[in-house]
Amino acid sequence: MEEETLKDKEKQELLRLARKAIEKHLKGEEDSLLKPALGTPSLFAKCGAFVSLHKDHQLRGCIGTFISDTPLYKTVMEMAGEAAVNDPRFLPLTIEELPQVKIEISVLSPLKKIKEISDIEVGKHGLYIIKGINRGVLLPQVATEYGWDRVQFLENTCHKAGLNADAWKEGSDIYIFSAEVFSENIRSQKQR
Repeated sequence: MEEETLKDKEKQELLRLARKAIEKHLKGEEDSLLKPALGTPSLFAKCGAFVSLHKDHQLRGCIGTFISDTPLYKTVMEMAGEAAVNDPRFLPLTIEELPQVKIEISVLSPLKKIKEISDIEVGKHGLYIIKGINRGVLLPQVATEYGWDRVQFLENTCHKAGLNADAWKEGSDIYIFSAEVFSENIRSQKQR
């Protein structure tokens, strides 16, 4: 979603569907019958999304995709289920934990390859770095949360990719993207 922004009711519907998808996933039930209560075009747009789970103000899972050929609501549901049980950094979420988990959704713009790091706007852009077989991504809100400058953001994205901190300086492909970020119990915020 590049220029469009989601309305509050659409954000709430995506958050509702994400939570229901996680619940069904943890119970071993199919979520294919879950459909949005709204028929707005934004929920059927084909774009990437990440779903982040937080428990006690700590990350508990985060998985996403940059590109999707399925409607946004389905992408969000799939990424929510994956974040709950398939983020290799965490043990799978349990059904008992679910009530304490806050869901955050980041709806992504298309990736844009850059040649100059001056194109990166901290707080507006997320980073995706590729070097050889290594890949790392950090969402726009991460740099803001940690108070990083542009170089620190690049270095930490390289670390996430399993690379040396300065790997971005030579031989890496650097992509930027923006995200519309919203979460449960936190006022919706828009990042471009």
